[in-house]
Amino acid sequence: MTESGLLLKGVGSFYEVLTEYGGIMTSKARGAFRREGIVPTVGDRVLIERREQGYAQLTEILPRKNCLVRPAVANVDQLLIVVSASAPEPDWLLVDRLIISAKRMQIDPVPVLNKIDAANRTIMDTFRREYHAFRTLTVSAETGEGLEALRALLDGKVSCFAGQSAVGKSSLLNALFPSLHLLTGDLSRKTERGRHTTRHAELWPYGTGAVLDTPGFSMFETECLEQNELDACYPEFQQAEPCRFPGCMHLSEPDCGVKPLLSSGELTPGRYERYREIALEYQMRRKHRYD
Repeated sequence: MTESGLLLKGVGSFYEVLTEYGGIMTSKARGAFRREGIVPTVGDRVLIERREQGYAQLTEILPRKNCLVRPAVANVDQLLIVVSASAPEPDWLLVDRLIISAKRMQIDPVPVLNKIDAANRTIMDTFRREYHAFRTLTVSAETGEGLEALRALLDGKVSCFAGQSAVGKSSLLNALFPSLHLLTGDLSRKTERGRHTTRHAELWPYGTGAVLDTPGFSMFETECLEQNELDACYPEFQQAEPCRFPGCMHLSEPDCGVKPLLSSGELTPGRYERYREIALEYQMRRKHRYD
């Protein structure tokens, strides 16, 4: 009997698969996988065959819509980019880079502000202002505020948490999955930088979806983007009038359609200044592409 399923975890040659009927089945990959250099990955949609005796056999990996390297996970639907409303102070440039990386891999980015129970008002106002063009969440793993909205967002999706250390990713997962007992990293009093605490990638079923904690994870590596690809990562730009020149970088070109968004409030000065830094970085990469 063949069933489809979602690969949750791999240990050695054994794989835990959430089947289409809701059960979790331990399976072994067929021998041809190793000969053909095929490596099943957490998040893979797979086919398995039940056996009368012994373990089920993982027979096929279905086509992936995306596949990350670090952490190794496939078919991610959404990336929850967690920042703290208190400490550590948010790295907004990192958030913007993560948004770009997610969009490039057909992953929906969702900025999430945690620790709102001890919020710095300036950080909260900045978060709401800078990411008004995105679906966002404000939550507290400590008090439970906003967790119902988070639960609703996770259902039916394969979701990945990302962000700086000590922003509360593991605390949020503990609130969602009390039985996990994930270690949480406290802030160093001297440096206010978090210690990485999660050691492996694993999907946990949640409703009709699944969630993965991304261990010590802060950045995707993104290839060199063309200007139109970078533009597509900024939903604010979709409100702009056409630029006069094709390939406009929205920096100093005349008759740029994006820069008027600053005066209209559709694009914030902070988002624009960080965009400039990223755009110039990609311009440099394109110039040295064949060096």
